[in-house]
Amino acid sequence: MTTTHRIQFLPHNREIEVKDGENLIRAAMEAGVHINASCGGEGVCGKCRVIVEAGEVTGGISEKLSAADQEKGYRLACRSLVHGDLTIRVPVESTIDASVLNQQTVPRRTARIQQKDLNDLKEAGLFLPPVEKIYLTLPEPDNQDHLPDVTRLVSHLKLHHNEHRLTVSLPVIRKLPDVLRKDGFKVTATLARPVMESGKTEIVNVQPGDTSERNYAIAMDIGTTTIYGQLIDLKSGEVLAEHGDFNGQISYGEDVISRIVYAEKEGGLERLHQVVTETINTIIKKIVRRAKVDAEDIAAITLAGNTTMTQLLLKVNPRYIRRSPYVPASTLYPPIRAVDIGLAVDDYVTALVYPAVSSYVGGDIVAGVMGAGLYLDEQLTLFMDIGTNAEIVIGNRDWLACAACSAGPAFEGGGIKHGMRAAKGAIEDFSLDPVTWEPMLMTIGNVRPKGICGSGLIIMTAVMFEMGLINNLGKFNRDLPTPRLREDNGVWEYVLAWDDETQIDNDIALTEIDIENLIRAKGAIYSGCMTLLTEVGMGMQDLDRIVLAGGFGSYVDLEKAMTIGLLPEIDPEKVTFIGNSSLMGAKMSSLTNRIRRDVVEVTRNMTNFELSETPSYMDNYVAALFLPHTDLNHFPRLKTRLADRKKNGEASPGA
Repeated sequence: MTTTHRIQFLPHNREIEVKDGENLIRAAMEAGVHINASCGGEGVCGKCRVIVEAGEVTGGISEKLSAADQEKGYRLACRSLVHGDLTIRVPVESTIDASVLNQQTVPRRTARIQQKDLNDLKEAGLFLPPVEKIYLTLPEPDNQDHLPDVTRLVSHLKLHHNEHRLTVSLPVIRKLPDVLRKDGFKVTATLARPVMESGKTEIVNVQPGDTSERNYAIAMDIGTTTIYGQLIDLKSGEVLAEHGDFNGQISYGEDVISRIVYAEKEGGLERLHQVVTETINTIIKKIVRRAKVDAEDIAAITLAGNTTMTQLLLKVNPRYIRRSPYVPASTLYPPIRAVDIGLAVDDYVTALVYPAVSSYVGGDIVAGVMGAGLYLDEQLTLFMDIGTNAEIVIGNRDWLACAACSAGPAFEGGGIKHGMRAAKGAIEDFSLDPVTWEPMLMTIGNVRPKGICGSGLIIMTAVMFEMGLINNLGKFNRDLPTPRLREDNGVWEYVLAWDDETQIDNDIALTEIDIENLIRAKGAIYSGCMTLLTEVGMGMQDLDRIVLAGGFGSYVDLEKAMTIGLLPEIDPEKVTFIGNSSLMGAKMSSLTNRIRRDVVEVTRNMTNFELSETPSYMDNYVAALFLPHTDLNHFPRLKTRLADRKKNGEASPGA
C-alpha cells in the first residue's frame, strides 16, 4: 500500500496529500502554491526558500542557506523530499500575496489513466488466444500401429482437443519425427488460429516435452521517433518485460516526409528498412533477456505503426504517400513470416501488421482505436494522438470518422528557440509571480534547465496569457517592469533562466516566434477537431469524452491545454489518457483473435476526411490562430476567469 503524507502550506492554508518521497516544490505546484524558482529544481538559484515549521524533510540543505537560516528551519523546496506530515511556511521573499495567488491559480489537472488487461478481455467475452500451446501424450507406434507421425499428431488433436481444419507446415513435418522420439512421444504443439473463422488452424511448431506454460508474444509500436516493445505472457496476459528506443531512422530524417524523400534515393529504401529492423531486433533481444525466457517460445509478433513506417518496415516504396492524391501501397497486409522482414525470431513466428485507413491515418491509430475499445463503446468519443502529426478519430460503436493534420514539431521541441524533447533538464512546469513577473520553473529530473519540452511550452504560454504577460496574438506586453522582457535581434522574448542558472551557459528564453509556432500547431489540431465534428453534423456539446493517446498526453495539463485552445473546453473528468495506444492495441491483438478479426471491418468502416480538401478546415484554422480562439464563447470557463481578473483590476490579456 502506498504511504501518503499531508502537507499544510502557510500562510495560504492550503493542504495537499502526496506520496512518500515526493519533491516539496512539486507538491507546492500541485497545491497551487507559488514558490519562486528559476533553476529548474537543481538548488543553485536559492530562491525557493521555505521554513519547515512542523515535521521533517530530507535534503534541502544548501550553501545558498546560511547556518543561521538552517537553524531557523529554512530549506530549499526543490531539494527537499517529503517523508512525513509537514507544516511549511512560505516566506514573503519566496511567494506573493495569497489573495492574488488564489485568483491566478488553476488547479493542475492531467488526464485519468486508463489501462486494459486480460481481465477486461475476459469480462467482455473477447478472450480468444490467437496462438495456443497444447501438451500431448501420443500413443507410440508399434507393429499394429503404423500411423505416420503427422497423422498421429493431427488425429490426437481432433479426437482429444476438438481441433478441426488443421494444417501442418513443412518445417514442422521436417522436425516432427525427431521431436516426437526425443521424449517418448510427449510433445507440445503450437497452434496458430486463423484471423477469419473460415480459415484453418495451422500447427506451426512442435517441441519435446511440456512447454505449454511457456507461450509468449511480442507487441511492437513502430513510431517515427521511438519504437517500443513488450514481451507478453499469453497464459496470464502479463507484460513480462518492455523496452523503448529511438528509431534508428532518425538519422535519415526526423519526420515521415524527409524519410520518404530519403527512401527515393538509390539504396535509401533498403537502408531505412535495415535500420528500423535493427532497432526492433535490439529491443527484442533486450526484453527476451530481461524476462529470462527462451526465444524459441515466442509464438507471434504484432506490429503497429503509421502508414509510412509500416511501408518502410516491409520495404514497400512509400513515395506516393506524399504526392497528391496521397495513395498508400496498401492498407491491409496478410500475415507475414517475421524472418522474411528481417526480424530476429524463429522462422515459424508470424508477424501481424496493423492495417491503415489512409496515407496519414495509419495502423498505429487503428491499433489505438481497437485497444481503447472505441469501436465497442456507445459513448461519443474524440480520440486524439498528438505529435508532429495529430490524428483525430470521432465516433462510437455505430460509426467512426478520422482525419490527420500536420501540427509541426513544436510539441516535440522543433521550431522553438530552446525547444527539446521531454528529457532530463527540460522545463516541464512553470508558474509566474504577477507582481514581480519572476518565474517558477521545474525541470524533468530536478536539474538545471537546458530547454523547454512540449508540455512545459503549453503551460508557460497558458500562464503568461492568463496573467497578461502576452496577449491573444501571442505578443508580449512590453510595458511590464521586468528585466526578463527584452528584445534580441528584433525579436521580443522572456528570459526563463539566466545563463548561470542553466546547463547550456546561455540564457533560456521564450520568444514571440516560439509562441507563434505553438499557436499554429495548436490551431491545426483544434481546427481538425472542429472540422471533423462539423462534417459529421455534431458539435462540442455532443461529446461524451475525450481520449488522449501517446506520451504527450501523459504530461499535458488539461486546463492549460484548453486555455491556449489546443483542446476543446470540456469537463476534465471526461478526459482519459490511455498511454501508448498503438502499443496497447498491438498487445490486445496478441492476446485475442477477436480484435484481429474485428479490425478489418472497423478499418473499412472508418470514414477518412482529407482536411486539405475539406473547405471548412481553413476557416476553422484561421479562427484558431489566436489564444485561445477568435470566439471566446467556445471557451466559457476561460472567459469567466478573464472577466473576473479584469473586474478585480488584475493584469489581463490585451487584444
